[in-house]
Amino acid sequence: MSQITAQLSSQLSGLARPPASRCPPALVAVAHGSRDPGALRTAKALLARVHALRPDVPVRLGHIELNEPPLDDTLAALRGEAVLVPLLLGRGYHVKQDLPQALARAPHLQGRIAAPLGPHPLLAEALHARLVEAGYRHGHRTSPRSAVILAAAGSRDPDSARDTDQAAALLSARLGGIPVLPAFASAGGATVADSVRILTSRGHHRIALASYFTAPGRFATETAAAAPWLTAAPLGAHPAMARLVLDRYDQALAAHAGQGDSLRLATL
Repeated sequence: MSQITAQLSSQLSGLARPPASRCPPALVAVAHGSRDPGALRTAKALLARVHALRPDVPVRLGHIELNEPPLDDTLAALRGEAVLVPLLLGRGYHVKQDLPQALARAPHLQGRIAAPLGPHPLLAEALHARLVEAGYRHGHRTSPRSAVILAAAGSRDPDSARDTDQAAALLSARLGGIPVLPAFASAGGATVADSVRILTSRGHHRIALASYFTAPGRFATETAAAAPWLTAAPLGAHPAMARLVLDRYDQALAAHAGQGDSLRLATL
């Protein structure tokens, strides 16, 4: 009898024990990579902020090129589920080709790809903050001579150009409606010098440059060198960037859950 009682007690104890909490899918932040040593430091600082905001989410870093760890190595070391969050500011080749191909080389993972960071109001918040840090003041917003150039990397993908145009519109609204004109470091778009000439011809002579880059690098340095007035730092590890990374992660998970609900309803 005592043996039976002990067995029942053990079984009931097991039933009463709460199930182990399920670990959330890993958040794999995908940086482009750069020979500038500041790029890797910036990515790590950003992910430290992300981890501080959501300590329960495993956060990993992978690079498309030039820096360690490569994305393939990061994915190879993971098991279970992962969400790739591109630390990129628009739709282009890396988001549309490189990331799906990387997931295809990691068939052991249940992976999905989040949207790129831009365009988004949180980016406009971070861009505005960087301009203020560089010396941009409220009085500049009210001057008809003021304007801003949004310096971006550039891409031949028309979706990427549209994303940058929308980011410029969001920043303009954040700045109270002053003109914000995109300029590109590559891919044949208008350069910083081109945009300066356009704005000057329209009567704008106090032209600030907003650096639409997630981290320091060659393009950020080149566009800053062509700026006619004050230049803001790249977006970097601004707190709004950390919130945006988690927002994209959550959106990807919610979209996946919604697809699963649709499939279940279809089979009823």
